[in-house]
Amino acid sequence: MSPTKADHHLDLRAGEIVEVRSSEEILATLDPNGTLESMPFMPEMLPYCGQRFRVAKRADKTCDNIEPWNMRRVENAVHLTGVRCDGTAHSDCDAGCFIFWKEAWLKRVNSEFLDPSKIASPGPSVIDTSSLSPRRSVCTLETLQKATRREAESLAAGEDVFTCQATELRKFTSNLPWWDFRQYIRDVRSRNFHRGLGATKSDKFIETLLASIDVLRVLLVPLFNTLQSFRRGMHYPHLQGALHAATPKEELGLQPGDFVQVKSREEIVATLDQRNRNRGLLFDSEMLRYCGGKFRVLKRVHKIVDEKTGKIMFMKSACIILDGVACAADYHALCPRAIYHYWRENWLRRVP
Repeated sequence: MSPTKADHHLDLRAGEIVEVRSSEEILATLDPNGTLESMPFMPEMLPYCGQRFRVAKRADKTCDNIEPWNMRRVENAVHLTGVRCDGTAHSDCDAGCFIFWKEAWLKRVNSEFLDPSKIASPGPSVIDTSSLSPRRSVCTLETLQKATRREAESLAAGEDVFTCQATELRKFTSNLPWWDFRQYIRDVRSRNFHRGLGATKSDKFIETLLASIDVLRVLLVPLFNTLQSFRRGMHYPHLQGALHAATPKEELGLQPGDFVQVKSREEIVATLDQRNRNRGLLFDSEMLRYCGGKFRVLKRVHKIVDEKTGKIMFMKSACIILDGVACAADYHALCPRAIYHYWRENWLRRVP
């Protein structure tokens, strides 16, 4: 049965359990370009069909890496816990983006009687495509595969030019002005900052109060920095590299599964140029929270899809992704996109 119009607006909140609809149901929602309201449904999402997940956060907004430092409004979408793109349909892109899910592609599950073992662990299962029968849909599995490339541009460029949710982000989002404070009301209402205090009325009140304080803190930082700009003072958090020459390089040969400790703030700043970059890679203020922490290496980043051009970018120097280490958006308007941070090896040290 295809989703109805009412199923497009589930008003899901963080912590709820959902089931990803069958491939047939999802294909029935897509146009001939493999999109719903301009949001692509990517082949990497098919293995999750039929599985149950917890909503990580409601995706009411997102940061924009195509025209940086903008925020974009997203409608009727969520992120699911642990569900990231593995890049298999996009030349094995290593970015590991948090996938956007339209509510029309999901079904709410009554968690009151749900066996916790029925909730899928992060990571796709193997899908048997022979069991799929999308013949009733205007979009087919072949359509989804073709939609991952811009054929005309690929021919002109002499190389694959890809499309994915990241490259098409501006098509399925709208501008979100910084002064639109409704976004923060949605942040609290969606329970994106749920602290798991309990189910009583008192617990819920305290939880809402604490979430509101989190939002207030996020609002005060840009206001303070705006004032500091007029005063020509330091911004918060203060982060300023000073190197004028080529930034240093160190190779540790890290591999997935290795354990590392992130170096101190002072050690990392000493490797940065005046734009806070080491060999072109930005050390962002969002990364400061992880200084001193110990983590497992998730993967080495060799290539990613350029969100602006759709072409594959190959890394000239080693970039490392650490397990569970993603942007918390403390200084970026509480964006729930949770993009992985990329680390230079000389920002890390091995842990035996």
